[in-house]
Amino acid sequence: MNRRHFFQSAIAAGIAATTGVSAKGERAASTHPKARREDAATLFTPLKIRGVTLRNRIAMSPMCQYSSEDGFANDWHLAHHAARAVGGAGLLIAEATGVVPEGRITPHCLGVWKDEHIPALRRVTDFITAHGSVPGIQLAHAGVKASRHRPWHPQRGQYVPVEEGGWLPVGPTARRYRDDGPVPHELTVAEIRGIVGSFAEAAQRSIRAGFRVIELHFAHGYLGHGFLSPLMNERTDEYGGSFENRVRFLLESVRAVRAALPEEAPLFVRFSCTDWVEGGWTLEDSVKAARLVKEEGVDLIDCSTGGASRNADIPVGPDYQVPFAAEIRGKTGILTGAVGLITEPAQANAIIADGRADLVLLGRELLRDPNWPLRAWVDLESETPPPIAREYAWALGETRR
Repeated sequence: MNRRHFFQSAIAAGIAATTGVSAKGERAASTHPKARREDAATLFTPLKIRGVTLRNRIAMSPMCQYSSEDGFANDWHLAHHAARAVGGAGLLIAEATGVVPEGRITPHCLGVWKDEHIPALRRVTDFITAHGSVPGIQLAHAGVKASRHRPWHPQRGQYVPVEEGGWLPVGPTARRYRDDGPVPHELTVAEIRGIVGSFAEAAQRSIRAGFRVIELHFAHGYLGHGFLSPLMNERTDEYGGSFENRVRFLLESVRAVRAALPEEAPLFVRFSCTDWVEGGWTLEDSVKAARLVKEEGVDLIDCSTGGASRNADIPVGPDYQVPFAAEIRGKTGILTGAVGLITEPAQANAIIADGRADLVLLGRELLRDPNWPLRAWVDLESETPPPIAREYAWALGETRR
């Protein structure tokens, strides 16, 4: 049995046996054709950004685990990241991590607002690094969407009262996000600048904790996006009104974080590239903002959408957000990441091969199958070394390292 056939049978019968997926790695009929042989290795071409090289173009999208106490990482966070590192992803981006306590989405989200958080995070990043992946972290402030219950709580999505451990959300404007929520505190200029400083301090702690890629969360209706979107920002001072004013918080945050980072550390920003609502933030705005942050030292735009309005009509389907990554990449020359209903190896490979994005970020697909990258390597018949841990490789066949 040759190396290729050995891996196909061993992976299907061994590691993958617990996932309920067919021997060919098929979950459902794909809308994308099998990748052409000449494109097969593209998804597994390394990507160098500043001083960091990703072993492939597959990244785990930041996904909140809602499993922390006082912002500390624990065994769940280690297990969550460890499985995807062993599974072969090139980059793992930790969940939206609060730069201040009141910046968390829920009281159970990760934090990096104090030095005491560093050792527990270091435990996670050390494991990721030891198994060939690159640890990244998304730094966030939830703004008007902060202090909410976890998704599995009976009051999912509703705000946690102060007497139950919650806090008053803050935002660019004293305007409710949902009718049953509290009126948020409108940030003063001094408070805005304080949060900018908190982002920079959190970035420094993240580097000390072993993270090698930093992403700033300016999407999904959280604080950063709240300043960008006319739907959420009704200020009349230097942080509201015109496009130039609404991107001020973004640019100040980027400058502060870039100055706090080592030169070799890549800096990403996640945008909601459109609000999907008339009068909101648009793709054209995102292109303009991408040009500005590129000049300030941002290396990649992680292209998502939505979150500013509960009335958005989002046409969800395979590749539905990929055109935003392609447009920003094509018009600015900055690296982009594509995210959203990317589920099949051939589909992901085509996104990279066609030059629509430089990185694909998988969320739920990596929750379903942490070994998705290894499956993709088999399915695409890549000639690159397989992204498999040595602890498994010896049992599954020659890895040709």
